[in-house]
Amino acid sequence: MLIAIPSLLLVVGIIILVAVFNRPEAAAPESAGVNAAQANSHYLDDAGENAPTLVEFLDFECGACGGIYPAMEQIRERYDGKINYVIRYFPIESHANAMNAAIAVEAAAQQGELEAMYQMMFETQTEWGGQQESEAERFRGYAEQIGLDLEAYDAAVADPETEARIEQDRLAGQALGIAGTPTFFLDGEALELAVESDLTDALDRAIEERGGEAP
Repeated sequence: MLIAIPSLLLVVGIIILVAVFNRPEAAAPESAGVNAAQANSHYLDDAGENAPTLVEFLDFECGACGGIYPAMEQIRERYDGKINYVIRYFPIESHANAMNAAIAVEAAAQQGELEAMYQMMFETQTEWGGQQESEAERFRGYAEQIGLDLEAYDAAVADPETEARIEQDRLAGQALGIAGTPTFFLDGEALELAVESDLTDALDRAIEERGGEAP
């Protein structure tokens, strides 16, 4: 079973449905040389070079991404110290605040608080997701809540390089043939999930292939 907590079983089902409907298309020719994880990618969990690397391309306003967030937190706990977990930005243009949210997270990352803002976005998604007006001020409030230097935060939000960093991830995702979010890659290979155990089975195999012991 993917998750041992019964209340999360429905969420696990969402993982499978999302993977089936949003699985990557065949990578375009320009994907040559594009890696699922790159040197400047954001690692939420870093188990070292010898560990398998799970990459999630996500959109903070995506309902499916928010739906699987609790399950992914459980997976991170289960595989703590055994896998690398990387998140990459893939804001979808039809989501009015996806870019604003990604900019807020990237601004927090510049102050070493990536994970705090990442968690804040998903834990509050139902409060702001789907709104057509800018939620940038709400996100600034989150920055204050997690203790960021607001002057530095504001400067990062206004800096075109912050959005350019997000676009770098999105363009990489497009080059990899991503059709929607969330999309997962394990050691550079797109994951196609058909049953509940596919994700953990893939992680277990990758760990064991490196001589490790699966949890």
